[in-house]
Amino acid sequence: MIGQFLFFCKVMFDETMRYGSSPLIQAFIRRIFWLPLAMLLLAIPSLAQENPSGLPLPRFATTRSEPINVRVGPGTKYDVSWTYLKSGIPVEIVQEFDTWRKIRDVDGAEGWVHQNLLSGARAGYATPIMANGEIALRSNRSDESGVRARLGAGFKVVIKECDGTWCDVTAIHQDQNGRGTSYSGYLHQEELWGVYPKEVFE
Repeated sequence: MIGQFLFFCKVMFDETMRYGSSPLIQAFIRRIFWLPLAMLLLAIPSLAQENPSGLPLPRFATTRSEPINVRVGPGTKYDVSWTYLKSGIPVEIVQEFDTWRKIRDVDGAEGWVHQNLLSGARAGYATPIMANGEIALRSNRSDESGVRARLGAGFKVVIKECDGTWCDVTAIHQDQNGRGTSYSGYLHQEELWGVYPKEVFE
């Protein structure tokens, strides 16, 4: 709508350049058409910040179901770029178009999915600051507390809450037989992909 309205204003300005030969008439017409344009330009910054959901951008979410096709554009007419085979994958929503959301994954790949395929639940990946390092899953919000597990880079966790420094998470390890063991504790927020620095939520 904005782009179309701007184009319409441009056509209107072109027409006024040919209207009559009187300088007074032309000056009067310019004032008439400049006022709505000025009001439109003042409104553009606030309009640009709006999005269909009304939620902030960017923001993190997770995939709701499986499988999920990620498309190259906002609609089913667009080709599938890749498919998520598991639910609960953390993604970052970076753009919105109607009911479609443009997402970015931990590898930096971007594509579009329908809003119904995403959940507000939070998850993340361990991202150790030290190369080839591990993250200690602590029993409390302190580096002096006990270690419940050590997570390698890329290990996925469910994020329950974050206070800006620490995140309360659950890590599930599955053995070769498919049996899962859960470990709950706290990770440094700066060593998680799936939450913003200093972000606080419960």
